[in-house]
Amino acid sequence: MGATTDRTPTDATTHDAARVEYASLVKQAAAGDRDAMERLLMRAQEVAYRFSLLVCGHPEDAEDVMQDALLQTYRHVRAIESPQAFRTWLYTTVRNACLMKRRRRAGEPADFVSIEQGPSAGGASAPVNVADASRPADQRLIDASMDSRLRDALRKLPPSYRMIVVLREMEGLSTKEVAAVSGISEANVKTRLHRARLMLRHHLEKV
Repeated sequence: MGATTDRTPTDATTHDAARVEYASLVKQAAAGDRDAMERLLMRAQEVAYRFSLLVCGHPEDAEDVMQDALLQTYRHVRAIESPQAFRTWLYTTVRNACLMKRRRRAGEPADFVSIEQGPSAGGASAPVNVADASRPADQRLIDASMDSRLRDALRKLPPSYRMIVVLREMEGLSTKEVAAVSGISEANVKTRLHRARLMLRHHLEKV
């Protein structure tokens, strides 16, 4: 039950390094570095799909949400005030898109502009190529970080609790960052994380 244990110093170092790398790419991309933009989008693509698949719960929705997150990144990278907090911004974008998807699920699906088209306003920025998202990413990304028993147990959690576990234990965000993404207090994050761990343990013991 690896996802429910506290992170080791090595894990913390890895997440800190990722935060620094993202900040560097955001700064370079905002300054017009096309290569940095492509690398940022490639990393954002993987993170956004993994998170949206677990939060949205539907592969089709996850694909759409990922595309929307990439487009928002491409369009608004220059407006990101704190490059160090890029992951928090990205997760918040994905969370909001997932919530919209749930509300629209009974009606007509929303149309998402392809990232290949680039921004519609201004016309100054050239399109950026991103790796094809049609691959079986749910297997390649999700299975790489958890086994099937844990994945099944996560799916049984209420969505709000599942999101807290994924952000805190798997994606490595701090309690403060998780609170910012989820829109609840840090105290509530800790409470939900504790309850989610108990529920996960219960589900895993029944398998």
